[in-house]
Amino acid sequence: MNSPEDQAYDLLNTYANGFMVSQVLFAACELGVFDLLAEALEPLDSAAVAARLGTSSHGTELLLDTCVSLKLLRVEMREGKAFYGNTELSSTYLTRASPTSQRNMLLYMARTTYLCWAHLAEAVREGKNQYLKAFGVPSEELFTAIYRSEGERLQFMRGLQDVWSVNGRSVLAAFDLSPFPLICDLGGCSGALAKECVSLYPGCQVTVFDIPEVVQTAKKHFPFLEEERISFREGDFFKDPLPEADLYILARVLHDWSDEKCSQLLARIHQACKPGGGVLVIETLLDADGRGPLTAQLYSLNMLVQTEGRERSAAQYRALLARAGFRDPRSRGTPGRYRALLARAHPPAAAALTWRPPHGGPVLVAVLQCGLI
Repeated sequence: MNSPEDQAYDLLNTYANGFMVSQVLFAACELGVFDLLAEALEPLDSAAVAARLGTSSHGTELLLDTCVSLKLLRVEMREGKAFYGNTELSSTYLTRASPTSQRNMLLYMARTTYLCWAHLAEAVREGKNQYLKAFGVPSEELFTAIYRSEGERLQFMRGLQDVWSVNGRSVLAAFDLSPFPLICDLGGCSGALAKECVSLYPGCQVTVFDIPEVVQTAKKHFPFLEEERISFREGDFFKDPLPEADLYILARVLHDWSDEKCSQLLARIHQACKPGGGVLVIETLLDADGRGPLTAQLYSLNMLVQTEGRERSAAQYRALLARAGFRDPRSRGTPGRYRALLARAHPPAAAALTWRPPHGGPVLVAVLQCGLI
């Protein structure tokens, strides 16, 4: 058995080499390794893969063998020669043709997120995102930096479509949303979550509300938008009137923003809510003490290097919702990494009606409570 010191050193090396593992995954996606092997009629040797990808034979062999060790590829030996094919993991999540492919999100992480993380120490020192150092782009207007080019905007939107292809149905099924026939997905991007919503709840209609550049990109590049129960509306949810809805969805939105801006947005939603309406918040949640789970902690650091926000605990989201006037916030887990929080708008404040008799006498004050209980 290894000594405690040896185990600690092995763990240290695992952590230190973590970025190499990410880069193997990113490079194989970018080069098209998994797509090539999915389209091949049989497993290929490294020379055939290199020839078809236009890559070096030496580098290709090293990459393929490392992917085997990471269980991204399988290998079979024939007469002393290695032949490679996709595993179930890569077939399901890494090939372009798979309906649950995560390739676009991985490419976004490789080209954007990874470069921001190179400045994590600066982000911790300064307490702000690192778009200026990573890309030379000022970030006073956050999504001007995030969507710094049409290509970057499209890559991010395709990445979110990947995320909801795996997680969308489960987060929308955490609560029964059928009592909400008119739904507005705020910051709904390409409409991928809206598509899952109308599939799961045939009686609902969904309005996707996002900034003009996103709506225009969605209409140009995402063909499923011909679904008649999904409509798009352009606007800034911090400034412009919100579409009328029974339920507002905030999916991976609040983690982008400070507590102050979250309170501002939630207050606007509460004001726009119909009687009996509500808000559905979908986020990755931290434990109550903030010290886990590790995935949520890493995502929170990612919010530091890329946004103005952070990941939060269920209690922190409940406090933000209560401060904005929402009541009865409930939280439910899903099979994936997200949790859903559903809260209802408070009924309107009690209104006092005063009746004065025509010839003097006592004044009667009646208090009426309006709205749905």
